[in-house]
Amino acid sequence: MNEPRPTYQDILNARDRMKDVVPPSPLIHSSYFSRVLGSEVFLKLENLQDTGSFKIRGAYNHLVQLGEDERNSGVIAASAGNHAQGVAWAAARLGIRATIVMPEDVSIRKLMAVQEYGTEIVLHGKSYDDAREFATKLSGETGKPQVPAFEDARVIAGQGAIGLELEGILEGDVSVIIPVGGGGLAAGIAVATKALHPKTHIIGVQTEHCPSMIRSLEAGEPETVNARLTLADGIAVRRPGDLTFAMVRDEVDEMVAVDEEGIAGAILALLERGGLVAEGAGAAPLAALLEKRVARIPRRVVCILSGGNIEIATIDRILQRGALRMGRLLRVQVNLLDAPGSLWKLSGIVAYHRANILHIRHDRLSLQHPIQVSRVELDLETRGQDHAREILDALTQAGYDSFRVF
Repeated sequence: MNEPRPTYQDILNARDRMKDVVPPSPLIHSSYFSRVLGSEVFLKLENLQDTGSFKIRGAYNHLVQLGEDERNSGVIAASAGNHAQGVAWAAARLGIRATIVMPEDVSIRKLMAVQEYGTEIVLHGKSYDDAREFATKLSGETGKPQVPAFEDARVIAGQGAIGLELEGILEGDVSVIIPVGGGGLAAGIAVATKALHPKTHIIGVQTEHCPSMIRSLEAGEPETVNARLTLADGIAVRRPGDLTFAMVRDEVDEMVAVDEEGIAGAILALLERGGLVAEGAGAAPLAALLEKRVARIPRRVVCILSGGNIEIATIDRILQRGALRMGRLLRVQVNLLDAPGSLWKLSGIVAYHRANILHIRHDRLSLQHPIQVSRVELDLETRGQDHAREILDALTQAGYDSFRVF
């Protein structure tokens, strides 16, 4: 491994380079999550940065240090989305031409966001790793320098500036929870925070669908894992870098994995309880807390919300599934006598118990029922599981043949 590790001084220098370009992101205290978890919970809102991600920090710190010949030649980068936007954003500010290689199934939102900067885009492969290999090939063929997503001291130092912005709360029993893909974000923040407060407990979080850093730490060297589809596509990196692996091994105190339901639940909780939009990777630290994946919850904890670039359709599906899980969306099937006034009486019971009817579907053609009976499905908005059970009990007591679909 030839790449030198970034030092605390490198991170301080990166902050100075970015001070007029990248403002500190908000750090907010969440009274709701603090109450739920019995700890002081702070959220570091990198999802509110330009491009909706922390990636502008490392990209800018790398590009601003390029020599004149490198700037004139243009740069190449590979990314599943956020790094692409970061490089495109930084290149546009510095007047550098950029070519971005992205996976073929990249998020439409992220693809369009990169296009807005006038950047040349090449779609290649099914994963970030495929795109990275192709970008390396293009870099060799064209002589254009490649801007790594994480395996680079300048990029890591740029991301590490986030840790400097936590200085005011790094005291006593405190943990910082960070999403981990390639490991650059966690490595940089760990160096910065431990220089400020050596007892800071650093926790890295991965998705169970791509636990590459966790498996690498278990093996004692960087390992490549098979990745499955995940809400946390921003940290779906199949192999960490050599540099980031070594830094995470030495600087990160704990690594945990969260499942897809936990990530979805954290996205929903941030929307509902914090009014915050987080992508899967950005919500992973909170998921680790809510799902009790960490070894212990300290007196004070900081969750790094690394990004907020999520598809609207994905948010809609998460909201629907979350409503089902909490019992706030109830679908009930009723076998109803097909006679005038029957639906009115059924609706009256629902109205009496203060549920909202979202949809009604009639099926008069089912061969499973007598010709005088209709199958009716009601989609109801309720206040939760207890309210849903109240409505089902009321239907049973009224003599209806009904059952809960979901």
